[in-house]
Amino acid sequence: MTAAGHHPVPAARRPGGRWRRWRRGRPFTAGVLIALGGTEMLVTLRAPLGVLLHVGPQGLAAYLVPAVLVLCGVLLVATPQQRVFYAVLSLLLGLVSWLTSNLGGFLVGMLLALVGGALAFAWTPDKRRQPAGATGAPAAPAPQTGTPPPQTGDPDDDAGDDELLPGLGTTHPTPADRG
Repeated sequence: MTAAGHHPVPAARRPGGRWRRWRRGRPFTAGVLIALGGTEMLVTLRAPLGVLLHVGPQGLAAYLVPAVLVLCGVLLVATPQQRVFYAVLSLLLGLVSWLTSNLGGFLVGMLLALVGGALAFAWTPDKRRQPAGATGAPAAPAPQTGTPPPQTGDPDDDAGDDELLPGLGTTHPTPADRG
């Protein structure tokens, strides 16, 4: 019991714990910024303002660039494994929006897309956390066998190298191990 008389809540049962883990396991903020940037560009294209800037080719490109940005933002959150592709595409489309979508949605949408793309490109998954099925025990080293095989005079062998090769029980690989 704590000093206030309440039982401590385990981390897995804390409110918002599962949402927080899901959100931190992907470039969530970057995806939201990219999607917001694309949405802002789409809104400025359809805004009932009397004076809108029309720079660049109108028509399909003016709607396609922000729509693909929104799609990139959603897919970035849904499939973080493809983050580099979506980040680079978002950065390129954010720059292209300057020409196609009212100066990038009056700069606001373009800046949101560029910042989101940069965040997505910089995001890396947390390597310290282990997958749910992994145990905390380190892998056991390969067992060493008795004596190493005799030297054959092979020029590829290093006489002073006594480190074990990964997956092998001896310091010197056999011809079958070399491939």
